Amino acid sequence: MNQHYTITAPIPVTLRPTPNGADIDASTWLLRAVFLDLFTEAAEDPEGFGEEFADMHQLALSAQHHGRDSHARHEFDDRMEKLLKRVANDGRIELTTTGIQQMRDATAELTAPRPVPSQREAGAA
Repeated sequence: MNQHYTITAPIPVTLRPTPNGADIDASTWLLRAVFLDLFTEAAEDPEGFGEEFADMHQLALSAQHHGRDSHARHEFDDRMEKLLKRVANDGRIELTTTGIQQMRDATAELTAPRPVPSQREAGAA
């Protein structure tokens, strides 16, 4: 289960098999595309940045308390969509043609039938 598949994109992601399927490791994308933009915003306007995130925290708490159809929930969702658009390409990871082919090949390998461990042990006996 230590095998992994790197999918090149403008910023690479990695697929790793798990007992139930696979994990997509997007940490490099998060570091380069999301956190660096957030760090830049914080450096340019630390006070405004802090106020925005503190306000988002209060909206999140209010939304949890008042439910799905509350003003706070709608405001929080709207502001999160804007934040995603601003710093994370709307939450999308761009793949090149090569990356799509790598994803196809990796998922084909990950979904290929494999013997269950108990079947392997029975065959060895």
